[in-house]
Amino acid sequence: MPTDVLLLTPPFTQLNTPYPATAYLKGFFNTKGISSRQADLGIEVTLRMFCAKGLRRIFEMAAHKQESFSDNSRRIFSLQDLYIHTINDVVALLQGKKPTLAQLIAKRGYLPEASRFAQLDDLHFSFGSMGFQDQAKHVATMYLEDLGDFIKENIDEHFGFSRYAERLGRSANSFDELYAALQQPLSFIDELTIEQLDIHLQAAQPKLVTLSVPFPGNLFSSLRIAQYIRQHYPAMKVAMGGGFANTELRSLTDKRVFEFYHFITLDDGERPLEQLLKYIDGDCTKDELKRCFLIDNDELLYTNTATCSDYKMSEVGTPDYSDLLLSEYINAIEIANPMHSLWSDGRWNKLTMAHGCYWGKCTFCDVSLDYIRLYEPVAAAQIVDRMEQLIAQTGFNGFHFVDEAAPPSLMKALSIEIIRRKLNVAWWTNVRFEKSFTQDLCYLLKAAGCIAVSGGLEVASDRLLQLINKGITVEQVARVNKHFTEAGIMVHAYLMYGFPTQTAQETIDSLEMVRQLFEAGVLQSGFWHQFAMTAHSPVGLAPEKFGVKAVIPQVPSFADNDVVHEDPTGAEHELFSDGLKKSLHNYMHGVGFDVPLYKWFEHKVPKTAVAPDYIRQILVEPDFTSKSPNSKLIFLGPLPGIEYFVKSKKGSSWSMASLKFESRSKTISISVADTQGKWLHDLLQKIHIDQPRQWTLQEVKADYAAAGLEHFELFWDNKPMLGMNKAGLLVV
Repeated sequence: MPTDVLLLTPPFTQLNTPYPATAYLKGFFNTKGISSRQADLGIEVTLRMFCAKGLRRIFEMAAHKQESFSDNSRRIFSLQDLYIHTINDVVALLQGKKPTLAQLIAKRGYLPEASRFAQLDDLHFSFGSMGFQDQAKHVATMYLEDLGDFIKENIDEHFGFSRYAERLGRSANSFDELYAALQQPLSFIDELTIEQLDIHLQAAQPKLVTLSVPFPGNLFSSLRIAQYIRQHYPAMKVAMGGGFANTELRSLTDKRVFEFYHFITLDDGERPLEQLLKYIDGDCTKDELKRCFLIDNDELLYTNTATCSDYKMSEVGTPDYSDLLLSEYINAIEIANPMHSLWSDGRWNKLTMAHGCYWGKCTFCDVSLDYIRLYEPVAAAQIVDRMEQLIAQTGFNGFHFVDEAAPPSLMKALSIEIIRRKLNVAWWTNVRFEKSFTQDLCYLLKAAGCIAVSGGLEVASDRLLQLINKGITVEQVARVNKHFTEAGIMVHAYLMYGFPTQTAQETIDSLEMVRQLFEAGVLQSGFWHQFAMTAHSPVGLAPEKFGVKAVIPQVPSFADNDVVHEDPTGAEHELFSDGLKKSLHNYMHGVGFDVPLYKWFEHKVPKTAVAPDYIRQILVEPDFTSKSPNSKLIFLGPLPGIEYFVKSKKGSSWSMASLKFESRSKTISISVADTQGKWLHDLLQKIHIDQPRQWTLQEVKADYAAAGLEHFELFWDNKPMLGMNKAGLLVV
């Protein structure tokens, strides 16, 4: 039976889990009775390549190039029988299907090794003596990377495991180069893609094929797919959407693009695709299309009707991962860092707590676009409903919330809902390192299954953070990261260099701040990227306000996002790239803290002006942040036992109460005056997380006074009550 929509993710995005766009749209179509199928061609093509049959084909194709092989390719080619013999087992291990091979692979000597293994970390140091599964994944990942290098050098220069022909798609102001490449014969990877595509087209017979293009690295493949459909299935319509279109194609003027796609839609896809299906069926006119480019009477037209609004986040349904090959995804470990591995290791159900960003002020960010500008949270209960539905459908209880920045208040409500429903989940998300993340809130998040957070430290300089309008300081980041780390939540920082007017001194001082955060143990992972000015950010819209000058190129007819600029007062930012990344690689492995900063760089750099104990001094200072009277008190339980006893000292005696708390890892005991002990024991039952009503700190204080007790602050903020958050008593 023909399908209304076939939702496709072109090669390549990621290996370990599906990119979520098609699952989000399929979930929406379910609510509308629109039939749909979906496929991730990236994982399907990857599995076609990395199997015994695929490698035989690859080595046969490369055989005629032997005379021009590099030393590395020559070695791999000479070991081809070993690669062909082991590839199926390696992929099965990375899919979690053959875990018993881990020790064999981890011990080395079983898999062939080429140049990638020259960079291999000391496995015992990185994983310990028992982490054979992760060791084996790391070795297997290097093995695949070696094969990837061979393919890129001898079969297809555009290949990458998480991207394809990215250079053609990145900053393609003109469509000329892409258009010329699309006139060339199909590459090996193109052929595999088309073979897989045809299987899905025959099965679905869709009216509309939609291609999700989140990154430049899957743009070219999407064009190849659209080209094939237009040539061989002329009755089908083809539409493109996704992050690349949303940021790069808003000023599109080149009509040649529509030799491939029939339509390009922008921003949230639910309403535009619903209207597009109506248009294809003849149930609405072109003027009723939503945020859609199309060709009409040989003219490029953009139409955005005001007669229908976008759907609320609460109305779009639960993502639906059916049709996708969930058991076939590959879990790789590129570097031996537990936080960093979350992006490539593990099958995560993707969800969103809130549309847009609640902060929405960072000057480097596309805050003028709707996907950032329009902030709309989803109710915590509905989020957890969706989590339960996805667990039932996929069998996986890991979640990656892909928010721009998850709101702390919603994370709190979500955590309470998860704990109340006794849902066993692991999840991580992106945050702003703001002061709302108190120690108690971090303990609550951890109790609800939060295992990690990532957030933008950007440039670790207070002057530049203010210029960026990040709303944070280095001191605040250090304290918040300490709270996360002490709760057992890993922290990854996005780091930026090259922001307008950033000096060499500020770059080195920023690196020193990062070094100290890692050395203090409050930062576990990070990634440096060089600042890129985008057309839709405050700095791109008004570069002169930030001390830089935009270089006006030829007016773009295709992609229009990156803004070339001159920074007359800043450093030569490119010079710092290798040193920043090399030092960070060492810090993530817990080494190199005593290496002078200048040794990471090939050129002369200034000495840091940051005190060597700057971060440590921040972290040892007591945190006197006062709790709001409206803060909620929650006890996570179980309820403690209570015993009364008499304490004597120097001829005096008085009645005491001992409360014994059983946490997951230890027993915590406190002793207080008997009347305070009885009141506290009664209070814990009232504020237990299973109770429907939450008590505020102000209400608890009033209850304390109503019990005839005095000096609440002296009791609450002093020993033995300090540290009760570890027993599950939280003020959030």
